[in-house]
Amino acid sequence: MNTRKPTAAQRLLLAASLLSALVLISACSSTSKGVQYPSGVPVVEVNPDERGSVAGTGIESQDLVAVTDKMARSILGIPQIANAVTPPVIILDPVVNDTRFAIQKDMFLDRIRISLNQKAAGKVTFLARDRMAALQREQQLKQSGQVTASADPNTVEFKGADYFLTGKLSSLSTRTSQGLSDYVMYSFQLINARTSAIVWEDMAEIKKQGLEDAAYR
Repeated sequence: MNTRKPTAAQRLLLAASLLSALVLISACSSTSKGVQYPSGVPVVEVNPDERGSVAGTGIESQDLVAVTDKMARSILGIPQIANAVTPPVIILDPVVNDTRFAIQKDMFLDRIRISLNQKAAGKVTFLARDRMAALQREQQLKQSGQVTASADPNTVEFKGADYFLTGKLSSLSTRTSQGLSDYVMYSFQLINARTSAIVWEDMAEIKKQGLEDAAYR
């Protein structure tokens, strides 16, 4: 019987083979679980009211937060809201975007509405006019008897508005060989739906300068 012990070279080759097999098994296990380890800079979480390292001279999250917080506080302080016996009914009229930035402009009114609903303690009521098609379909289903109704389905209960809340974004942009500059004015109004009188308006303005432009979507 041959009982010769393996040589050092043979032991090294065997160890290398075992190591390769372990690496292959580990890789297959990771792949089967969908685990990937991409290289590069990891994602960093930044507060929405803070300016991150990826920034330009345009309208960004910190501007949205600062402007809408200011507008919500301002609206709550006017007599038509603060002293109202019955909560005024408000609908949102789309914001006009006259800037060069392609942004989700209606986020401004959405955030003002959410902030007021959270902090106004029932001092205002907003109507979901953007959901009118769905509301009318539901009304028709109740009137036809296809769904149940807790009240007379033939009685239209959609409320009318006391005020319109709207806004406008305007900007001035400058570009030279030294860089670029953007000034943005954010203006908002609360308009009496019966008389068209502007019962409240406020504004915020922000100017930024930089060496390079950024792409906004």
